[in-house]
Amino acid sequence: MRLPYSLVLIGRERGRYLPAILAVAFCAQLNILQWGVLLGTLSVLSIPIDRSAADVWVASRNALSLELGHPIPNEWEARVASQPEVERTETYLFGFGYWHKPTGGSEVCIVVGSHLGEQALGALADLTPDMRARLTEPGAVVVDAAELDRLGIHGVGDTAEVFGHRVFVVGLLHGFKSVGGPYVFCSLRTARMILPLFQEKPHDTMYLLARCRNPAAAPELIERLRQYTDLSAFTRSEFSRRTQWYWLTQTNAGIGMGCTAALALLVGLVVTSQTLYAATAASMREYAVLRALGISRWRMGTMVLAQSFWVGLFGIAVAMPVIFALGSAANFAGARVLLPLWLFAGGNVLTMVMALASGLAALRSLRLVEPIMLLR
Repeated sequence: MRLPYSLVLIGRERGRYLPAILAVAFCAQLNILQWGVLLGTLSVLSIPIDRSAADVWVASRNALSLELGHPIPNEWEARVASQPEVERTETYLFGFGYWHKPTGGSEVCIVVGSHLGEQALGALADLTPDMRARLTEPGAVVVDAAELDRLGIHGVGDTAEVFGHRVFVVGLLHGFKSVGGPYVFCSLRTARMILPLFQEKPHDTMYLLARCRNPAAAPELIERLRQYTDLSAFTRSEFSRRTQWYWLTQTNAGIGMGCTAALALLVGLVVTSQTLYAATAASMREYAVLRALGISRWRMGTMVLAQSFWVGLFGIAVAMPVIFALGSAANFAGARVLLPLWLFAGGNVLTMVMALASGLAALRSLRLVEPIMLLR
């Protein structure tokens, strides 16, 4: 099989083009992993929403995100339950507390209280039947295994205090490590017992959840509920995106991570462009020979772009296994890195565009190519 001349040239001059291939590989890793970390971080913020069985979330007016809701009257449940699309409703508690460690010190935690039955809308899908049964005992909680050090405990059976109320761990989850305070999942009864806000307002809840007989009817239900000006209503996916978008655009941490991801793209473009330019400039005498043989500049430019294509392709081939390895290692260490297929596809396309754009930038060196260079 006859190989393209651009590929043959890369093979012969691999010492020149290897830095460019490694630069592309590094930039691909940096871009995809940075966006994977960002996606993972955002997904943690909306875990209680995404892992629930509710089709509709009802909150206080203009609730910007999950953690920024305000208590609403339990009586509003009748508004939701009376809608023809609704099959089931229930209350849901969410609030911040202070976890007092057995060894001393405290940690801000996020207390999440929900119903625990098999058909419960707010309970995490990850809770096993045994965990649900044990959580019915007052003071029982479930936390993420990766948060044990932050909470100052060792595992199931350990005790602590939240606002002066004794709690004890009856189960451990995995994959729920929070960006802020550790999640503490419990029953509604326990949440009302340990959160002062709901001790003062026993007839209030933080959210109302609803399941529709037909999930496709949720948008229609939302429009009807929004006629009440004192509440907000969202589908599960809308509330999840709203929470993530607020964190990304309205908090310093989110803006910082977004800027870092954009900076990774810029660094990749600059590094790859300069490396390819250097490789092309180092081949000036070879291009001068081609020019002396009558090869036009546009054909040489086409070859430079072809070389950029191969460099990008080889760089992606080198980067992919490294990205999988680093992502797996980060997840194993307790971080949350999401690497969906669409991110790989988008990242690879972006890397190829970056490589070709770098090739276009490298074309400026061909303007200096003249046969007289061979006499110097």
